[in-house]
Amino acid sequence: MAGPMEHVLTGLRVLDFTRALAGPTCTRMFAEMGAEVIKVESAPGGDMVRRMSKIRNERSLYYVQQNLGKKSLCLNLRDPRGMAIIAALVPKVDVVVENFKPGTMAEMGLGYERLREMRQDIILCSISALGQKGPLAGLPGYDFIAQGYSGVTSMIGEAGGTPYIPLVGVGDVSTGVHGALAVLAALRYRDRTGKGQHLDIGLLDVYYHCHEVSIHQFSGSNGQLKPSRQGPHLNYVCPAGVFKANGGWVVIMAFLHHWKDLCTAMNRPDLVNDEKLGTDAGRLANRAELIKLLEDWLATFPDRDSAVAKMHQHSVPAAPVLSIEETVNHPHLKARGTVRTIDDRIAGKFQIPGMPLKFSEFPADLPLEAATLGQHNGNVLRELLGRSDQEIEELRAANVLLEGEN
Repeated sequence: MAGPMEHVLTGLRVLDFTRALAGPTCTRMFAEMGAEVIKVESAPGGDMVRRMSKIRNERSLYYVQQNLGKKSLCLNLRDPRGMAIIAALVPKVDVVVENFKPGTMAEMGLGYERLREMRQDIILCSISALGQKGPLAGLPGYDFIAQGYSGVTSMIGEAGGTPYIPLVGVGDVSTGVHGALAVLAALRYRDRTGKGQHLDIGLLDVYYHCHEVSIHQFSGSNGQLKPSRQGPHLNYVCPAGVFKANGGWVVIMAFLHHWKDLCTAMNRPDLVNDEKLGTDAGRLANRAELIKLLEDWLATFPDRDSAVAKMHQHSVPAAPVLSIEETVNHPHLKARGTVRTIDDRIAGKFQIPGMPLKFSEFPADLPLEAATLGQHNGNVLRELLGRSDQEIEELRAANVLLEGEN
């Protein structure tokens, strides 16, 4: 019978040098799927996010959310004894994940070639903002730096106005998931061939991969089409965007074959084949007129949700623009576990985003907890490296191992 921590990746062991968001997303996916993830945190402070979102009892809710289920090994990595512990761990893990600035792992003596000397078939996943190679690779970077270079930022905001950034970690999280996919593919390859490899996963590449039409439209038109931001509306089909309703906003995606559904909901069958509005090209050319038409119709409803309900009755793809507060309490998001309640032993109960991957063989979330700083120092050294309690105490006394309360 499967144990309480059994899942699809049980038996996989990951050595995790990540911090902040992109890298920890990658390794958190593995922890959620049952892998043993040993998170190496540099003494004395550990992951930088331990200082963020300290809302309850000096506990970082940011750290808790991004590091559920990971073991914390806090070492002085500037001490040769700390690096010797890492060198002893590498042969005992399947995968190493890091998201330092390119070159940092090599400077630490943990570059791919050195890791291969420790374990020939090791898989190293390097996550960075702009990639491991290329003219910009050496620059420091975060999510929105990569987003700026990718052209994505240029597509957000009012036409002709200041570009905006989304206040969510789209690039970091997406890159972490891409990294996890690459690792799983590399593991599959290793199963077939016995060979490991070095994976180069960049936020810039992931962001660029998200352009659904802009690149081919510009290139395919020989530069005649120059996609740009259009405020709350898509720039290539219509109606598709955010519209004002009574007491809120709604997203309507009623282009192509859904235009007739919206016309039915509006009780305007005459518009289905209207000379001006009967095609996507016509609606784009007359978008201002169409926006006014739709918003005047939405204003006839007492509130946002009744307008959405009317559209749903006629199979129009539509959604309310929910606030964060509304999402946390939404019955669908709660029923699916999209909103997940955890009970942290220090911070208590609060909501976080749930695990987005659903497995029929494992319908329940694993009962994962986030570690305090260095919580698993003794566990890792004792069980994986065979160190004695006396040796562990000597390393603590020498400040090679460090433990914290949060």
